Amino acid sequence: MTGAKREKKSVLWSKMHAPRCEDLKQWCRRRLPILEWAPHYNLKENLLPDTVSGIMLAVQQVTQGLAFAILSSVHPVFGLYGSLFPAIIYAIFGMGRHVATGTFALTSLISANAVERLVPLSSQNLTTQSNTSVLGLSDFEMQRIGVAAAVSFLGGVIQVAMFVLQIGSATFLLTEPVISAMTTGAATHVVTSQVKYLLGMKMPYISGPLGFFYIYAYVFENIKSVQLEALLLSLLSIVVLVLVKELNEQFKRKIKVVLPVDLVLIIAASFACYCTNMENTYGLEVVGHIPKGIPPPRAPPMNVLSAVITEAFGVALVGYVASLALAQGSAKKFKYSVDDNQEFLAHGLSNVIPSFFFCIPSAAAMGRTAGLYSTKAKTQVACLISCIFVLIVIYAIGPLLYWLPMCVLASIIVVGLKGMLIQFRDLKKYWNVDKIDWGIWVSTYIFTICFAANVGLLFGVVCTIAIVIGRFPRAKTLHIKNVKEIEFKVKTEMDGETLQQVKIISINNPLVFLNVKKFHTDLINVIQKENASNQLQDDISKCEQNTLLNSLSNGNCNEEASQPCPNGKCSLILDCSGLTFFDYSGVSMLVEVYMDCKSQSVDVSLAHCTASLIKAMKYRGNLDSEKPVFFESISAAISNIHSNKNRGKLSDHSEV
Repeated sequence: MTGAKREKKSVLWSKMHAPRCEDLKQWCRRRLPILEWAPHYNLKENLLPDTVSGIMLAVQQVTQGLAFAILSSVHPVFGLYGSLFPAIIYAIFGMGRHVATGTFALTSLISANAVERLVPLSSQNLTTQSNTSVLGLSDFEMQRIGVAAAVSFLGGVIQVAMFVLQIGSATFLLTEPVISAMTTGAATHVVTSQVKYLLGMKMPYISGPLGFFYIYAYVFENIKSVQLEALLLSLLSIVVLVLVKELNEQFKRKIKVVLPVDLVLIIAASFACYCTNMENTYGLEVVGHIPKGIPPPRAPPMNVLSAVITEAFGVALVGYVASLALAQGSAKKFKYSVDDNQEFLAHGLSNVIPSFFFCIPSAAAMGRTAGLYSTKAKTQVACLISCIFVLIVIYAIGPLLYWLPMCVLASIIVVGLKGMLIQFRDLKKYWNVDKIDWGIWVSTYIFTICFAANVGLLFGVVCTIAIVIGRFPRAKTLHIKNVKEIEFKVKTEMDGETLQQVKIISINNPLVFLNVKKFHTDLINVIQKENASNQLQDDISKCEQNTLLNSLSNGNCNEEASQPCPNGKCSLILDCSGLTFFDYSGVSMLVEVYMDCKSQSVDVSLAHCTASLIKAMKYRGNLDSEKPVFFESISAAISNIHSNKNRGKLSDHSEV
């Protein structure tokens, strides 16, 4: 009896705890994305491109680490640490496959404000000049990295807190024009911060409101102090970098491995500077001594946290927004999904944990993501491989970078910001689609360069919300309603009588950034609901429903689901009579729905479209020019479907 009771208890215990173990496994997979893709990693197909991408990424990480550490007003060696630890943490917790976390220009600028305010350069003489036990650096350098690490720690804590509060669901407020303007303005700030190195000028640290203009005022007032050797070397470096990178982009399909021009330039400039002794002969500023190794971890100074709250919030918001935009762009390009809240956790831990290893604030950078695109990286293994090479630099090659001229390093950073700076071209796009978005872009950019990136971001979000709230009362409805559906049965005669289903979706609200996701979800739900109610129908109807449903999903279709309907095309009509106004995000969603349906052999027609909507959609997407897409009424769209069906039937009979 005792054995039977024990066996019964063990069965009950296993039943009670089995679901909890399964839930724990699902939670781990959700919070540790590496557990999802690592077990299925294809060594044969992915290792070679990931290795090549990792080597190229390591070059970017090292150069940007050195430059952004100086931009953050700390010793360059701490930039190498900032290129190592955050990349490892994000590879474990992050969902972006082409997102390389490391030092970032915008977060470095923000943390520099705290460093220069709390440990100004003038206090160097008051600080004891004795070297500390950490890498032989002075007390002054350790105090500065302490402040930068505190900003990173508190910024990461804020991001983790936002993850706990599930604030990632509010990221729809960060519209594309606001992010584009903010990052472009911040890139302008970074270029301005590198002017003193490009010109070889000695310049005091200038920040605060309108600091952008004060820097250029100082440059023009002291134009005679420009170092000609530094200016010429900067111009030569920029010309070489731009020319070679353009050639790499032009012939990337013909060559398997692009030329690592950054690495070649670093080696050539350092060797030339060493041989000609430019530091002493021409007074050229160089990177200086880079100590070997990684010091033991140490907690950031907690006594300065209250003094860096403003900078910490700026790092948390600006770093997250810029990184999320890159992750979402990567997910859209390569057809996978990214959880906004999980990205909060990933970037929060990428700031909190590395802060114990003397790292400056981190985030993803557009240049590194573009590099991973061009080298055809497949997974985060490329970032992990780059960390191996960064470790080699830290322990072996670092001291050889002593002779690298600062003007060359600044040139590499400026050219690396090309992807952000060319976003000025977005102005034409916004002007043609929605002039209000154009105005938001311009005003957000002006606020960013006049004040700071976090101020510009906040202004852009508030301005966008205010404009949408002002526009919504003029709409036909004030609430986002579910889309309505009507069904038409079109009879065709081929080998018997077949019923073709035409879905008509009526859009009854404005389509803007606030409700594009809701519109997309409602569209899927309507079709999914109909699909569930018609499960007992014949195989043809099921094929049509599944094809239409899968065409509107976020691109996460398996091969079986993505097969087009073999017995006839499905059709979807969008009634836009209730679409009173729209913005760039709304037009993008309509174009995305159209392109997804087209790829799944689903005909899409739009009825009752305004002239402005037709113009915006034609400008935004490559619509099918052979088939009519826009119709004056629903009946005209249905008649077009009838005629296309009859035309197909006649062609089939003629072939027979």
